[in-house]
Amino acid sequence: MTKNKTAPFTIEAIHYVTGNPVRIEIIDGRLGKIIEITSLKDENNILYIAPGLIDNQINGYANVDFSGSNLSAKDVIYATKEIWRDGVTSFLPTLISNSHENLIKNFKILDDALKRDELLRESIPGFHLEGPYISTEEGYRGCHPFQHIRKPSWDEFTRYQKAAGGRIIQITIAPELEGAMEFIRLCTRDGIVIAMGHTNASAEQIRYAVENGVRLSTHLGNGCANLIHRHNNPIWPQLANDQLTPSIIADGLHLFPEEIRVFYKVKGPDNLILTSDVIYLAGMAPGKYTFLESEVILTEEGMLLNAELNCLAGASFPLKKGVENMMNFTGCSLTKAINMASANVARIYNLDDRGTLAPGKRADLILFKREGNQLQIKKTYLNGKLVFSAINAKR
Repeated sequence: MTKNKTAPFTIEAIHYVTGNPVRIEIIDGRLGKIIEITSLKDENNILYIAPGLIDNQINGYANVDFSGSNLSAKDVIYATKEIWRDGVTSFLPTLISNSHENLIKNFKILDDALKRDELLRESIPGFHLEGPYISTEEGYRGCHPFQHIRKPSWDEFTRYQKAAGGRIIQITIAPELEGAMEFIRLCTRDGIVIAMGHTNASAEQIRYAVENGVRLSTHLGNGCANLIHRHNNPIWPQLANDQLTPSIIADGLHLFPEEIRVFYKVKGPDNLILTSDVIYLAGMAPGKYTFLESEVILTEEGMLLNAELNCLAGASFPLKKGVENMMNFTGCSLTKAINMASANVARIYNLDDRGTLAPGKRADLILFKREGNQLQIKKTYLNGKLVFSAINAKR
C-alpha cells in the first residue's frame, strides 16, 4: 500500500541563517526549493523559519512523568503534543534510575505508544536511559534515588532494550564503575550513543572511556558535587577532550552565565549541544511536588529544588529557553544558538534527514516571532504536517 501524499505547499518567512526573506517548498514532507525573495507578503507579521529543535533529554512534560509509576501510552501521546508547542520536533524520552521492574514496564509503555501513533514515531527517534549505572556519591548522583543505583549489567540492559523494542539509542553512565568499560564497548558495538554523566571519574578514567567509545557529556557542570577539588575534578578533563561533546542546560539556573560562556569558548558552537533536562513539572504552578520518590519545590523563578539532597531536580523550562539564553549569555548569533539545539544534535545521533534547512531534508520546521532574543513559537511542522499553531491555541 502506498502512503498517502500531501499536497505541496510553500512557506514564506525570514531564514534563520541569512536573515533574508525566503520561500520554501514543502513536497511530501520534505524541503524542496528554497528561494530568496524580495519581501514577505505580510510585512506586519514577520516570522522566522528554522529547523525544529531536537532535545536529547526530556524526562517528562505537562504533568506526564516518563519514569512515573502510572505512565500510559495515552500520556506519552499527550506529552508529545505539548512538546511540539514549544518548538521541539524530535526528542528522546528519558528514563531515570529506577527499579528494574519500573524500567521494564515504562520502556514497554513508551514502545507501545510509538507503535500506536505514526506521528510519535516520526518525532521520537529513540529513548535515553540516564542511569541506573551512575555514581552513588552524594552530589554526583544528583537526585537519582540511591537505592536504585547499581553497577553496569549488560544482561540487565539487554532486557531493557528488549522491552523498549530496541529503541534505546543513548545511555548515560559513570565510567569509573566496575565493569563500565566493557559495558561501554558493548554499547558502542551496537551503535548506542554513550554519554558520561553523574560521574566522579578521574582524568585517566575519562580518557579511557573516550578511547572505548564515550562521545557525550550529559549536562556538563551538573550532576556534580557542590564542593569539588579545584584541580582534580571531572569537569576539566571533559572540557579538555576534543572528542567529547557536552550537553548543557542553559536555563539560567543550572549553570551561571560565566560558566556557559567558558564552555562555549572552549568547545565552540559546533561541538556543544543544548538540552532541557525538563521533568513533568514543565508548565506547572509553583509549589511542592514529588519527583523520584522525594519532595521537590518548584519556585516562582522556575527552579526545582530537592531540599533534602541540596540539589536541583531537573528543569522546568523547555529547550527554547536555552536557545534564548545562549544568545543572551554568549552574544552568539541566532543561527549558532539554534544549531546547538538542532544541527549539532542531529549529527550526534546520525539523524541525517533533519536539523538544517536544505532541499531533501525532512520538513521539521518552526515558525517564530523574534522579539530581541525571545522566541515565540507560532507554528510547528513535523515531517511537513502542521502539529501546532498558536492561532486559537489554549494551554
